[in-house]
Amino acid sequence: MKSLMRMLKRVLLFAIAIILMYQLWLFGWILWWKWNPPQSTSFMSIRLAELRDKNPRAKLDYQWVAYEKISSNLKRAVVSAEDDKFMEHDGFDWDNIERALKKNQRKGKRVAGGSTISQQLAKNLFLSPSRSYIRKIQEAVITVMIESLWSKRRILEVYLNVVEWGNGVFGAEAGARRHFGQSAASLGEYQAARMAVMLPSPRRFEKSLPAYAREHAESIQQRMHYSEVPR
Repeated sequence: MKSLMRMLKRVLLFAIAIILMYQLWLFGWILWWKWNPPQSTSFMSIRLAELRDKNPRAKLDYQWVAYEKISSNLKRAVVSAEDDKFMEHDGFDWDNIERALKKNQRKGKRVAGGSTISQQLAKNLFLSPSRSYIRKIQEAVITVMIESLWSKRRILEVYLNVVEWGNGVFGAEAGARRHFGQSAASLGEYQAARMAVMLPSPRRFEKSLPAYAREHAESIQQRMHYSEVPR
C-alpha cells in the first residue's frame, strides 16, 4: 500500500510539473508577442490543416499591419460588437457572462457567449474552438497573463491582426482587401460595421450577410461612435 501511495504521489507531482511547464511556455510566448507580431496562431494552424486536406498547396491570407494602420472605424466597430466594456474590465466582463448564462439556461442550449476580446484572443492564439471546462479554465489563465503583460492597445492590435475574417483569411488587412478591395486603414463606417458583424461566423458570412446580420451591422454603425478604444 505504501509503495502504491508513493507511486501515485510521484505521478501527481509529475503531472503538476508538466502543467506548470506548459504555463511557463505560454507565458514565454505571451511575453515575446508583447513586442513581436505572431507569425501564426492555433486557429491559423487548424484552418490551414483543413484547407490542405482539400488542397495540399493551400496558404493562409494573412498580413500583419501596425495599430495605427487600422481604421479607427474598425476598432470602434469591433469593440462595439464584441466587447463594449473593453477599456473598463480586466479581461472578464462578469455582467455579460451572467447575462449569457441566464440566456443559455432559458433556451436550454448555448445561444450566447460572454467572452471578451481578451478571452477570444487567448483562445485564438493558443487553443481550439472546442468547448470544455478544461479549455475554459486554460483560456481564463491565458487571459489573465495577457491582461497582466499587455496594454489594451496591444491586445486590440493583436486581436485585429489575428482574428479570422473568412475561410483562411486572417487579420484586418487581409479581411479588408478580400471583402472591399482596400486597406484596413481606409475602411469607412459601414464597411467596418459589416466586418465586425462577421466575427462570430466569418466563414458563414463570407459570401453574403443575411438580413438580420445586415440589420445588426447598421446597429453597430449607429452605436460605434460611443465605443472607447486605445489611442
